[in-house]
Amino acid sequence: MCKLDAVKWADLLALVADEPVFPSALLLAGDVSCAQVRLQLSRWVKAGRLLQLRRGLYSLAPIWRKVEAHSFLVANRIQRGSYVSLQSALAFHGVISEHVPVVTSVGPGRPETVHNPLGGFQFNHIVGTLYFGYSRIEVAARQFAFVALPEKALLDLIHLTPGADSEDFLRELRLQNWAAISSSVLEGLARQSGKAKLLRAARLVQRLATVEEGESQ
Repeated sequence: MCKLDAVKWADLLALVADEPVFPSALLLAGDVSCAQVRLQLSRWVKAGRLLQLRRGLYSLAPIWRKVEAHSFLVANRIQRGSYVSLQSALAFHGVISEHVPVVTSVGPGRPETVHNPLGGFQFNHIVGTLYFGYSRIEVAARQFAFVALPEKALLDLIHLTPGADSEDFLRELRLQNWAAISSSVLEGLARQSGKAKLLRAARLVQRLATVEEGESQ
């Protein structure tokens, strides 16, 4: 229950110095004044000591920070239950080469785009029946995030893009590093989705991969 005064700056540093990001709930556990903690956090943000990433989520300002937060970890924390997918995951796995200006994620939450001092983050809604094909991986030293398999990232992109089950769309992606995409995994995930569109696309990708690999030999 909230009763006592808010933590002091030195107490906060001792508590979160090794955390890339942290929730305000971490400070509200125990006998502290909830209102005072929230007020103090607001003051530290205004003073430039803290960065507010969204309501209830913070990072230490660079001068105080010991750990740089990986953008994928930040994305997971901004919208709980999401995983990094689409263009960001494809680039992470080396399947596309272009720079992705925002971190793209999918999940059961509402669609939204969030901009904060650590970057831009785009979240897309998918239904629960498509919530699979991702894993928790180490994206930086001792930082873990939920990221789509390359095959699922591609299927998520196709699912969310009208008309994406076409050869023209797939060629426009300029897919590379075909070794990172398993044909059997791709087709298995497409079948698991129960979406005819994704199964058609998976077979198109397989054909394109065969052509591309043949031309490269």
